[in-house]
Amino acid sequence: MASVALSKLVEKLDLKNMTPDVDMSAIKITLPDINRPALQLTGYFDHFDSDRVQIIGYVEYTYLEHLDREKKLPIYEQFISSKIPCIVYTTRTEPDADMMELANKYNVPIFTTRKTTSSFMAEIIRWLNVELAPCISIHGVLVDVYGEGVLIMGESGIGKSEAALELIKRGHRLVSDDVVEIRKVSDETIIGSAPDITRHFIELRGIGIIDVKTLFGVESVKNTQSIDLVIKLEEWDREKEYDRLGLEEEYTEFLGNQVVCHSLPIRPGRNLAVIVESAAVNHRQKKMGYNAAQELYNRVQNSLAKRRGPEGE
Repeated sequence: MASVALSKLVEKLDLKNMTPDVDMSAIKITLPDINRPALQLTGYFDHFDSDRVQIIGYVEYTYLEHLDREKKLPIYEQFISSKIPCIVYTTRTEPDADMMELANKYNVPIFTTRKTTSSFMAEIIRWLNVELAPCISIHGVLVDVYGEGVLIMGESGIGKSEAALELIKRGHRLVSDDVVEIRKVSDETIIGSAPDITRHFIELRGIGIIDVKTLFGVESVKNTQSIDLVIKLEEWDREKEYDRLGLEEEYTEFLGNQVVCHSLPIRPGRNLAVIVESAAVNHRQKKMGYNAAQELYNRVQNSLAKRRGPEGE
């Protein structure tokens, strides 16, 4: 099961730690969902999602302020002792002394944020969805070309890294070379990134490892990118028929998501970078409603119809 360290969440979301004595080094977040314990703070603990991050907003805070201490303490005790991973107070609210005492007793970290409840919930859910998304690693090169994430795949030595380097020199951005980590963040979107150890590096046979960020500047690299198009490089095969019109899209699947895929035959003299650029722009055009292949097909059909017209008469 995927998990993310609580300390990483605290750092990324800039949370203020109200319980520095509580050891949170072993606490892991395993679910991208959060819980606002409104019903739990009234004493109703049936179906309580205790394994989620607990968020107390302004409404819950004001409710607790008006609650008698005798009634509040047993609710606090049951809430804190339910093995919750942590509590976050939003909208500049802070826990009272009783909550702090019980948090230290049961080793439950409490944090605060200046953000409003709605904005913080949107941010933490988005971040956790990415961090905890199903993940696979594949062999390939991921490049941002005109805003389209192009995943270049193919056998080792076929020229993926060389094509990526040429694209970088033409102003596009490298996301990952050799190994691409793919995460499914929704039923429509998958994103790719590089492993920490190889981020911003490219391997060129005969030269070795080069640091793209150092050689070409920070504008030549990117940490993550949605994967919009897959290009598979393969050796030219005279016996194989390749798609020359592109009327029907071909797809490949990653983590259950379908991504448009083109098979690109390689032979001496073909400029891979220009072809990848053209494929990215053409894919973007199709998303915006224009299909060049369909336009050509319509023109041919209209031309044939005009030629048949006088004969039919």
